[in-house]
Amino acid sequence: MSTPKTMFEKVWAAHEVVPETADTPAVIFIDLHLTHEVTSPQAFAILRKNNLRVRRPDLTFATMDHATPTRTEQVFGGALITIDSAAKQIRQLEENCAAFGIELLGLQDPRRGIVHIIGPELGLTQPGHTIVCGDSHTSTHGAFGALAFGIGTTEVGHVFATQCLLQKKAKTFEIDVRGRLPVGVTPKDLILAIIGKVGVSGGTGHVFEYRGEAIRAMSMEQRMTVCNMSIEAGARAGMIAPDETTFAYLEGKARAPRGSAWTAALERWKSLPTDVGATFDRSVTIDATTLEPMITYGTNPGMVVPISGNIPDRKGDPVFDAAMKYMGLNAGEPIRNAPVNVVFVGSCTNGRLSDLRAAAKILAGRKVAQGVHMLIVPGSQEVKREAEAEGLDRIFAAAGAEWRESGCSMCLGMNGDTVPKGEYAVSTSNRNFEGRQGVGARTLLASPETAAASAIRGRVTDPRELLNG
Repeated sequence: MSTPKTMFEKVWAAHEVVPETADTPAVIFIDLHLTHEVTSPQAFAILRKNNLRVRRPDLTFATMDHATPTRTEQVFGGALITIDSAAKQIRQLEENCAAFGIELLGLQDPRRGIVHIIGPELGLTQPGHTIVCGDSHTSTHGAFGALAFGIGTTEVGHVFATQCLLQKKAKTFEIDVRGRLPVGVTPKDLILAIIGKVGVSGGTGHVFEYRGEAIRAMSMEQRMTVCNMSIEAGARAGMIAPDETTFAYLEGKARAPRGSAWTAALERWKSLPTDVGATFDRSVTIDATTLEPMITYGTNPGMVVPISGNIPDRKGDPVFDAAMKYMGLNAGEPIRNAPVNVVFVGSCTNGRLSDLRAAAKILAGRKVAQGVHMLIVPGSQEVKREAEAEGLDRIFAAAGAEWRESGCSMCLGMNGDTVPKGEYAVSTSNRNFEGRQGVGARTLLASPETAAASAIRGRVTDPRELLNG
């Protein structure tokens, strides 16, 4: 009888072209290479310098998301893109994809969106695949049982040229989430709690596998939120075993298998979950029933507390002290009732239709507090159309929030959407690093529900207060 294997070990073994040795990393085959306008220019330059072609353009897929404007007049109205660097990156991607025969969803393509949202949306993301992208949050695709992770610019060039990647085999790390999440507590709260427990470097050298009742109960969109932030705990990737929820989501997607190919794919996918008796290198247990809405207070996602809690006293820790100085907050203070100037709902973490519905549920019949700028950005043009068909955009507008075209937007502030210096933003994105959302921006990461509740009250607010009436 063969040795029981984890899901990661199965996927790795199926893609290992050349085994790892004591002196060299393994060579693994890549099933899907996603690319965008920010991390690709230098990689294409490498190809040109070495007179190389893209090895498998059929396994390469490009979209615009990071630098793309979200104002309708700049996307569809012919207005100039006001950020010169963004306009240049967009032009470069158009030129490079045309030159190397890569399929591109251009600025006005109705399928365009954030790369980690459109991959699943189109059915490009599939169980058992290896997926890479020059973007940290490629781990999102692990929600489907794929081994998905971000790579650097040089590695992007390597995959372009060879469809393979040099990689050391990671260790395995089980995240066992027992029980169900309480009402008002979301997958975003869960992953923030996990990062708080494990630490921002606790997963280094490992691939997370999220397991347990709470994970199985989640929709695919919710699972994507959890896997998205695996990198924020230092993990190479995060994975969730495919199941009937996965298969139902993928069936009928534009790029998913069909007919006999679908039947064969299902057979393969059902063999992926971790075998009974397989062992993990590390394991952590989370009791989902004890969790509450979470929110960050510092300058990395590990600086997080329950919304009812106080900022911890870690004085003397230089990282903590620097974070408190930057954030203008103090140890021992309650995080609830902290002022809010800006609220952002969107990103590859929380820019899906279910996220927008969650925000709309809070906002319906209410008004954004005076002095608060609330920006809501769908993760793709498809999400935008679906939200508008449901009337969510009208709920947002009536509440006083601003509704935009799709893109990464305020998540990283390189497209014209930024938080003014010194202002506090409750953001549904994935990183609260210094300056990420704008020079001097002070970011508090939270769920769409917490973001919407905070927009209404003009201060950090427990969403359960508004959900309950």
